[in-house]
Amino acid sequence: MENYTYNSFTLQLEGLKVSDDSMYPAFFFFLISYLFIMFSNVGIVFLVCIEKSLHQPMYLLFCNLPINDILGNSLTIPRLLADMLLPPSERLISYYECVVQAFIIHMFGTTSHTILMIMSFDRYVAICNPLRYATIMNKTMVIKLTASAWGVAFVLVGILLGLTIRLNRCRTLITHPFCDNASLFKLSCESVFINNVYGLTFTVVLLTASIGSMILTYSKITAVCLTSKNKSLNSKALQTCSTHLSVFMIMFLSGMVLIILHRFPQYSDYRKLAAILFYVVPSGLNPIIYGVQSAEIRRFLSNVFQFRKCSL
Repeated sequence: MENYTYNSFTLQLEGLKVSDDSMYPAFFFFLISYLFIMFSNVGIVFLVCIEKSLHQPMYLLFCNLPINDILGNSLTIPRLLADMLLPPSERLISYYECVVQAFIIHMFGTTSHTILMIMSFDRYVAICNPLRYATIMNKTMVIKLTASAWGVAFVLVGILLGLTIRLNRCRTLITHPFCDNASLFKLSCESVFINNVYGLTFTVVLLTASIGSMILTYSKITAVCLTSKNKSLNSKALQTCSTHLSVFMIMFLSGMVLIILHRFPQYSDYRKLAAILFYVVPSGLNPIIYGVQSAEIRRFLSNVFQFRKCSL
């Protein structure tokens, strides 16, 4: 018979199960990944801030992605690294800290979609309405799009977690490497029907809006490119859109792997690893993809290295 502890404010994280032989290799892998994510994403934000040639709507909107990656990974990976060095019985976390961690984690996933949606709108205006681009994508529009991306995510995730924290808890074990909404409401012995309905609706609406906006905007962009004889326009469209689509596909595929593994309880260890990689892989690849594809960023970095060579 299961022992119940009602409304305990100390929870236990199951964490990532690794053998003694693979613990330190896994620890250093995630540590190096975390340091690279922090260095590259902070570097991108700093670069956009100091370089005036990058003060364009496309890069200002893109800056939301590295900021989101920094926030999301800062609250998950350090905690994961600390727990890996502890025995399972000592992986404790307070309930309030767990709720905050779950909020940031769901904000990370939701905001990743909303940011890519506003970036697709920017690409649509740039390619389909190039003459009106400067008028439409002014500073006010950039601020509105940024606020909407974060604001919509905040409201949706706030409701998601609000429905969970109203529940009484009778368990204390989080069967996940970190806290998320599903892990929190599974601590309850009450009915979680409303939570499941809202969670499913939330996921369907977010994915439908995200995928729908991509299909709509890129269909129109493709139509413009096919009818246009401007090779410069087509080349620019191909370069910027392939970058954006690459980032979207990496995030989408990482999320789909996680969702599929949730349907197979026997692969819980693989699900935990996939949940961690959902934060690590896109966050690590986004700066590389934009750094390689963006002519402005490549040009700036080239000038910096040339200046250092000349000074030496």
